[in-house]
Amino acid sequence: MAAGGAVRVPVTPATRTAPSRGPPRPPYCRQVSTYPHQPGSGYRHVPCQVPGPLPAENAGPDARPRPGAGDRPAAAWPAPQQYAPRRSFWESRAVRTGGLFTALAVCGVVILALVRRHIGTEPFLVGLALATVPVPLLVSVFLWLDHVAPSPWQNVVFAFSWGACAATLVALFANEYGAKLLATTFSASPSQTDRWGATFVAPLVEETAKGTAILLLFLYRRRHFESLLDGIVISGLVATGFAFTENILYLGTAFSEDRALGAGVLDSATAATFFVRVLMTPFAHPLFTSMTGLGFALAATVRPGLPWRWRWLPPLGGWLVAMGLHGTWNGSSQLSPVGFLTVYVSVMIPVFGLVVWLAFWARSQELRTVRTHLAVYASAGWLTPPEPAALASMKTRAAARRQARAIGGDPAARAVRDYTLFATHLAFLRAAATRGAPPPDFAARESELLHHLWRRKSWAQPALVTASRPPLPRWTPSPVGAVVPPPRHSPWPPYPATPYVPPKHL
Repeated sequence: MAAGGAVRVPVTPATRTAPSRGPPRPPYCRQVSTYPHQPGSGYRHVPCQVPGPLPAENAGPDARPRPGAGDRPAAAWPAPQQYAPRRSFWESRAVRTGGLFTALAVCGVVILALVRRHIGTEPFLVGLALATVPVPLLVSVFLWLDHVAPSPWQNVVFAFSWGACAATLVALFANEYGAKLLATTFSASPSQTDRWGATFVAPLVEETAKGTAILLLFLYRRRHFESLLDGIVISGLVATGFAFTENILYLGTAFSEDRALGAGVLDSATAATFFVRVLMTPFAHPLFTSMTGLGFALAATVRPGLPWRWRWLPPLGGWLVAMGLHGTWNGSSQLSPVGFLTVYVSVMIPVFGLVVWLAFWARSQELRTVRTHLAVYASAGWLTPPEPAALASMKTRAAARRQARAIGGDPAARAVRDYTLFATHLAFLRAAATRGAPPPDFAARESELLHHLWRRKSWAQPALVTASRPPLPRWTPSPVGAVVPPPRHSPWPPYPATPYVPPKHL
């Protein structure tokens, strides 16, 4: 019997009939866990039940009794379950991931070599040092926003690497080709070519190159688009990598010009470029590309059954809005300082404020989803009643990790951290099924996530329950002869350390 009460029965002609009736199942098993399995998967998923004794018809001679909802299972039970379909060598995830990151690394070496050849070694090093300044801040902000349900590290690294390596390499050649095409087609002067290229060609090329990364993740890793916040985070990381490489080129070029003219530090083009691109508008590229990310996030979370043109309308609309904002920003640089500041204050700052508000709203919605959709699992016995509210509070999560680390060390803290992560993904999986968009492997993923929760509950549940309790009142000395009441809460007794087994698949 698999973890979480999910029984995998091989599909044979003799077992194609409906399973025998057992005791009444809770509502969530009837509404969620009975979605049809993937054709040809080789097994049939029997809906899970509330933790309790096995039905008589399913109990074999060597069957073990299931623990109750309040029991703490031993570390060796249930048996490890891994939901990982077998793939051939060329379809292996490791092979594809290694090949993809190798190609991105080659693109990174090529683009950095081209930039160094274009501006020289010393300007390249100066531009690299100055362009690195905003990157840690921007990446930290996006990772903090994504802290409720962190994206896989592969998605994070891919997004940043694509923006810094592949997108900039494509933009470097495409922008140059577009400028030459404008000059030959419209017989434009060099100044007109530069202005038209910055206003029309660059937004089209750069937003398309950055949006390709989001498109690839949408096509091949769509299940990780669980809310609007995922679109903002992924697009922001792509744009941060793109801005990093682009700033190396602009800052290095400005330093090269200052060195040729012998300009000072304060009145140099390098200082002006650093102020405008790094200090004044570090969120410019993430702001533009976030429109494309929001469009793909809407397409990923929309209810199925709509015609394809309605499903692709949000990404297309977001891409057009991103190009419009990018073109407006580049065009404002050709205006007078008053016109530039007018566009900056009247357009860019309000749109930036709207996206920031939307990101915080989406983050609060993620926590609300955790609190709402985990309640059915608590009523079924998989979670304790205080856990849905505790898991919906980032403060309580952090307190639970601290308590687990104080008692069981880092392995216990990692168990609590993974428990909260699996519970969050379980809530999103339940929410997708509720709105009528369950993934094809819903039953297997639900069983897998419940299995991971069950293996870590001996550490995570006491820590979360204790952290969710209100703090005790501050102690004050009692008068002589007064009766001291007993403490309201009994201390959390230490549990024996259990071996931590990191998950191999989620």
